[in-house]
Amino acid sequence: MEPSFQALITAADRGDGSAAEALFSQLYSELHRLAKRELARQGAPLSLGASSLLHEAYVDMAAREGPSFPDRARFLAYASRVMRGLIVEHARSRRALKRGGGFHITALPTDVGDRTIDDRALEQLSGALDQLARVDRTLAEIVDLKFFCGFSFAEIAAMHGVTERTVQRRWESARVYLHRAIRADLIS
Repeated sequence: MEPSFQALITAADRGDGSAAEALFSQLYSELHRLAKRELARQGAPLSLGASSLLHEAYVDMAAREGPSFPDRARFLAYASRVMRGLIVEHARSRRALKRGGGFHITALPTDVGDRTIDDRALEQLSGALDQLARVDRTLAEIVDLKFFCGFSFAEIAAMHGVTERTVQRRWESARVYLHRAIRADLIS
């Protein structure tokens, strides 16, 4: 019988390396799907692939010290925040002038989709999400799970043990907060 997610987290928190590897293996395909989806949404450069992003996130998460993850939802929310941070950092370095950020490379369209977000907007969203997390961690987590991970309201509600309508109300509150924060950033 395969150990439960919570048992693996507990063992990994105690320093059991094999439990940490089992935990990562158990979630690898789901995390890979999230990384691939997020890269497609952000229009990330070809030099940053889903596997690279996922492996960089794993290295970052493996070096983490601090509070443990009480459940699968918190683990996935943390993983999505790590991936978001890596994408934002990659976007910043790509835009840096000393690395040729002033040049624009033109390529044929791929299956990335027609709706990508520019680097500055991504940085603004990331900053606003960090502000929201300081004000209300639950709202920020819902945004991470919905926007960055692609979970449905029903899935998020099940993870948090609340109704779907509660998650929808919190999502709307978070959207209003983020809109105001980004708009205030643009004005100042």
